Amino acid sequence: MDFTHVILPLITLVVLEIILGIDNVIFISILADKLPKEQRKKLRQLGIGLAMIMRLVLLTLISWIMKLDNELFNIMDISISGKDIILLAGGLFLIYKSTREIYLKSEEVDHHYEEAADKKKVSFKDMLFQILLLDIVFSIDSIITAVGMVDHLWIMYVAVVISVGIMLFASGPISRFISDHPSFKVLALCFLLIIGMSLIGEGLDFHIPKGYIYFSMAFAFFVDFIQMKTVKTKKAEAVAKAEAKAEAEAKGH
Repeated sequence: MDFTHVILPLITLVVLEIILGIDNVIFISILADKLPKEQRKKLRQLGIGLAMIMRLVLLTLISWIMKLDNELFNIMDISISGKDIILLAGGLFLIYKSTREIYLKSEEVDHHYEEAADKKKVSFKDMLFQILLLDIVFSIDSIITAVGMVDHLWIMYVAVVISVGIMLFASGPISRFISDHPSFKVLALCFLLIIGMSLIGEGLDFHIPKGYIYFSMAFAFFVDFIQMKTVKTKKAEAVAKAEAKAEAEAKGH
C-alpha cells in the first residue's frame, strides 16, 4: 500500500475530521448536559452517530455537494453560493445558542434550581433536532474540505468512520469534564461563539484560518486548567492548615 498516496492522506484526513468534529462534540456535550443523566449518553451517541451517517450520505452525493460551491447570486461584490448560505445560517444559529447559554449561565441566581427548571423545559427530541441542524452544517463544511485533500472516495469513507469512532470514545470524558467544571463550560460556549462568527465570515468570503482559532482556544483552556489546579491546591492547603490547627487545639485541651 502506497504510503504517500494512501496512508498519509488517510491519517491527515482523520486528524482533520477529528479537529473539525471537536466543535460538534462540545456542542452536543453542552446540550446533553441540559437533559437528565440517564438520557445524556444516548443523546451524545445519537448526535455523533447522525454526524457520521450525514457525512457518509453526503459523500455518496459528492457531485451535488460540490455544486454548492457554485455562485447563486452576488451582493456588493460578494459571491454567495449554496454552501455560503448554509454556513451563514449555521453560524447565526450557533451564535444564538451560545449567547443564550452564556446569558443563562451568567444570570442564574441559584444554579441548582435554574438547572432543574431548565431540564424540565427541554425535551430529548428538541435537543436531537438542534444537533441535527449543526450536523448538517459541519458535515457539508467537512466534506468539501476533505474533497480538496483526497482523490479517492474510499479514503474519505474510512477517515469518517475512524474519526467518528474516536469522537464517540472521547465524547463521554469531554462531556463529564465540561459538566463538572462550570468555568470550562463558559469557555466552551465562547469557543462555539467564535466558531459561529468564523462560519459567518467564511460564508461572506472572509476566511479566518481555523488554526488561529483552535490555537487560541487551546491556550485559553490551558490557562483555565492551570488556574483551576492552582485554586484546588490552595483550597487543599487551607483545609490541611485548618485541620492541623484544630488538631493542635484539641491536643492543647
